[in-house]
Amino acid sequence: MSLFASILSAAEDQSLTKHAFLPEKAEYIYGTIASVVIFVLLFKLAGPAIKKALTGRTERIDKELLQAFNAKAQSESEAAKVRADKGDIAAERSRLLAEADTTAATMLADGRSRLDAEVADLEAKATADIATGNARVSGELQNEVAALAAAATHRVMSGGLDAATHQDLIESFIAKVGVGT
Repeated sequence: MSLFASILSAAEDQSLTKHAFLPEKAEYIYGTIASVVIFVLLFKLAGPAIKKALTGRTERIDKELLQAFNAKAQSESEAAKVRADKGDIAAERSRLLAEADTTAATMLADGRSRLDAEVADLEAKATADIATGNARVSGELQNEVAALAAAATHRVMSGGLDAATHQDLIESFIAKVGVGT
């Protein structure tokens, strides 16, 4: 069949429209009525559900924002508390350091007083030792002088002394006493 014949047969067919892009008038009417009915049903039946869903979403978002605001406020208060505690830590550190300084000064003063007491004891012992040594040396010197005097007396008594021997004995005695001291 030819192209012309197919166009003629399509024109005689009632199911085809007269215009390629526009529908028939009845289709406009039925389509409009059907669309209005569907939109009315959607507005009446689905409208409250959509409104409820949107309201719920808004409430959920508001609740999440409120929770976020509360969490932020709580975090800020905890941060302020941590900062305050940190300040307390610095104050406690200062207090402990001051206490340690006081304790160290007290210990240093106690140590110095103990050292001074020990030094005084050692000086007293040294003085006592020196006095004891002087007494011992003095006693030994007296014993030595007594022994020399006894020896000199024995010589004088055993023989006669002339002036020169007497003078030699005295000088010898003085020299020995001088060496002994």
